[in-house]
Amino acid sequence: MPRAKGGPKTHLRRKKRLKLAKGYFGGRSRLYRQATEAVDRALRFAYRGRKNKKRDFRRLWIARINAATRANGLTYSEFIAHLKRAKLALNRKVLADMAMNDTEAFARMIETIKATPTPVAA
Repeated sequence: MPRAKGGPKTHLRRKKRLKLAKGYFGGRSRLYRQATEAVDRALRFAYRGRKNKKRDFRRLWIARINAATRANGLTYSEFIAHLKRAKLALNRKVLADMAMNDTEAFARMIETIKATPTPVAA
């Protein structure tokens, strides 16, 4: 029985994989087997990177908020506790943006939430 060397379907599948490897160095962009290994590896890094991106941005936002709150006489944890007590539901992305770009409003918000009375424990 003759060997199947690959018809139109195989050619298209390989062409698609090589297209994903465009820009890779040497045989990784030209040879199917090397391209497949390189693309599989790159896709694993990309998947992991999408998860890490969320983690990294949250850390950045917290660092920015912490710097701004310390400049206004609070620590980050105290600030978050005051926010919860004042029932202000702002996410860290918005708070970090406010701390960086609108420092006066951020300072006014800190003064407002500091003035919020502490609830009495029952």
